[in-house]
Amino acid sequence: MCDRFGLWAVNARRPERACAETATPYPAGMASSPPSQARSRSPALPRHLSIIRALMLRELITRYGREGLGFLWVIGEPLIFCLGVVVMWNLIRPEYEHGIRLGPMVMTGYMALLLLRHQISFSLAALQANTGLLHHRAISVLHIYASRNALEFLGTTAAFLVVYLLLGFLGEVSAPHDWSLVLVGWLLLAFMGVGLALIFSGLALRYPVMERIVPLMTYALIPMSGAFFMAAWVPPVWRDTYLLIPLPHAVEMMRAGVFGPFVETHFNPLYAFGWGLILNFAGLLLVAGARDRIDTE
Repeated sequence: MCDRFGLWAVNARRPERACAETATPYPAGMASSPPSQARSRSPALPRHLSIIRALMLRELITRYGREGLGFLWVIGEPLIFCLGVVVMWNLIRPEYEHGIRLGPMVMTGYMALLLLRHQISFSLAALQANTGLLHHRAISVLHIYASRNALEFLGTTAAFLVVYLLLGFLGEVSAPHDWSLVLVGWLLLAFMGVGLALIFSGLALRYPVMERIVPLMTYALIPMSGAFFMAAWVPPVWRDTYLLIPLPHAVEMMRAGVFGPFVETHFNPLYAFGWGLILNFAGLLLVAGARDRIDTE
C-alpha cells in the first residue's frame, strides 16, 4: 500500500513507520480496527432490542395509524371482546357454577384464549407482509416474529389488567390470592403461544393453504386450552388424558392464583415449560431459511 504512493523512496530505511504515519486515523477507541469491525463488536442484546422496538412502533402505525385512538386499540380491542363475553355469560348463566364464580373464571379463560389466538393470527403472514424489511441486513426473520409476539403480549396483558380492575370495581372479582401464580401462568402461556405461532407460520411458509386452515384450527384452542371449564370438571377417568395437553396447565395455574386454595386446580408448571421449549424449538426449525423462501416467491 505504501509503495503505490511513493513513500518507499522518501522513507526507505523505515517503511513501516511511513505506513503508520500516513495511515487513515480512526476515532478514539477504534485505532486498531476499522469501523466495520468496531460495529460488529457493539453489544448484541441492546441492538436487537432496539430493532424489535422499532418494528413494534412501525407495526402500531401501520395497523392503527397515527390519528384517532391509534395504539390504544392494542388494548381496546381485546378489552371490548373480553368484557362482552363476561357480560354475556353473566346474563345467560348463573352467577356460580360448580361452586365457582363464573366472572373470574371466564375472564381468565377468555383472556388466555385471546392471547393465543392473537399471537398465532398476527404471526401467520408476518413475513409476507414485511418482505421489504428483509432487504435490510440488520433485520432478521426472528426480529419480525419477536416484534409481533411482543406487541400482542403487551397489548393483551394491558387489557387483562384493565378488565381485572373494571370487574373488581364492579364487584365481580376479588384481588388475586397469589399474584406470582397468575404471573407465571400468564408467562408460560405466552411462551407456548410463541412456539405455536412459529410452528404455524413455518408451515404457512411451506404450504400456502395453511393460511386458510390455521384460522379454523385455532377454534380447537377453545376446548384444548380449558378456557371455559376447569380441569376438575372433567371426569376423573379422562382427566389425566386431558392434562397431557400443556395449555390447560398454564390456565389452571392462573386460576389457582386468582381463586386460591379453596378451588380445586390441576397444573404442573415444569410440564408446561418443557412443552414450551419443545414448541419453540420446533418452530425455530420450521422458520429456518424463511428469508430464502420469501425471496424466491
